[in-house]
Amino acid sequence: MTDYLIRNARPYGGEPTDLLLRDGIIAEMHPSVPEEGDEGARLEGHSVRSSGTEDGDVETIDADGLVVLPGLVDLHTHLREPGREDAETVDTGTSAAALGGFTAVHAMANTNPVADTAGVVEQVWRLGREAGHCDVYPVGAVTIGLEGKKLAELGAMADSAARVRVFSDDGKCVSDAVLMRRALEYVKAFDGVIAQHAQEPRLTEDAQMNEGELSGRLGLRGWPAVAEEAIIARDCLLAAHVGSRLHICHVSTAGSVEIIRWAKSKGWNVTAEVTPHHLLLTDELAGTYDPIYKVNPPLRSATDVEAVRAGLADGTIDIVATDHAPHPHEDKDCEWAAAAFGMLGLETALSVVQHAMVDTGLLDWADVAQRMSTAPAAIGRVGDHGRPVAVGEPANIVLYDPGATRVVEASETASLSRNNPYAGRELPGRVVATFLRGKATVLDGKLA
Repeated sequence: MTDYLIRNARPYGGEPTDLLLRDGIIAEMHPSVPEEGDEGARLEGHSVRSSGTEDGDVETIDADGLVVLPGLVDLHTHLREPGREDAETVDTGTSAAALGGFTAVHAMANTNPVADTAGVVEQVWRLGREAGHCDVYPVGAVTIGLEGKKLAELGAMADSAARVRVFSDDGKCVSDAVLMRRALEYVKAFDGVIAQHAQEPRLTEDAQMNEGELSGRLGLRGWPAVAEEAIIARDCLLAAHVGSRLHICHVSTAGSVEIIRWAKSKGWNVTAEVTPHHLLLTDELAGTYDPIYKVNPPLRSATDVEAVRAGLADGTIDIVATDHAPHPHEDKDCEWAAAAFGMLGLETALSVVQHAMVDTGLLDWADVAQRMSTAPAAIGRVGDHGRPVAVGEPANIVLYDPGATRVVEASETASLSRNNPYAGRELPGRVVATFLRGKATVLDGKLA
């Protein structure tokens, strides 16, 4: 394996530091000492040189100005394989993840066949290992076929080679309170967590966008905030009653933030996530009738965006998760009512978080590392990820240039799909390099 000497990088945005990546770990870290006469091919402003040592080749990367963070961990990714390889595959989805600075992703269960057995989750896990761009941790379905009628093989998936610890019917809500209680009870035996897609189905039949004055003017059926909030409140109470771990997917309303804040004040074992798009985009975009902005849960009001940002800043919302949801062209290039729900998110997540949270002063880079690496790794129980940037730790890191700017191009993606809500928008920052156990998966912003 090639060793890497990364010079003048800034861990968590701090002081310039040299890092040596060797044998899959961060072998050394020292304060940077300015050197004169540095030569080498320049790659987007950062030099990369090769040199021979007694131990083999060392690639030297001039990371002047780059922030070093632990490799990002996504608790909520749709890779579509098996079954919808026209939208995404494990290979293309994890390529997009690496380009976004991720070293681990959790693959949601709504594939075809559904990931509700040990066989399917092991298939997804092995596909991730074969691709090699980042680690893939399958999420097991809570119910058979996502039908909400009978519990899936939770124990068998937990005992499989994939070691599943996160279970979700995401895309659908486990709306039956008795079934949800049983699931929470079951996963306690192996320290699992139920990740709930909070959506009361009877309150959202044929719903198309956030319920409000705008939905009335546009003639689109509204999606009320209470449909999310009612399920969150119920499940927090159930989790407290059972004494189990509950995770709330894609929180989108101010009321949801308040309910989660209340549950945490009780000391209940509840965690929550927010997506990048719910941190930045509002329901005003539905006024374009462009289905690129159709997502579940829907884009909410500016007041809700402000509330979820505040919740992420104060720790009420624990993590950022992308809900990367690729769709083929024909599923999005149609009238709004017929279009599929979902947006891409892996390659732009860090830039959106910088724009919405760092550049606004709500988070610093250490906070970003906590919410996009350390905390999601802890929730998903993936101990090799989310580790600090420190000597002896696995060399799962990302080099990020916060001073760069770019206009997002829908065609410039590793994903098979193009449903990118930020296309044409200028965003800050750029992932320069990603390392998985010391192996470069991305260099100079390109797949290595």
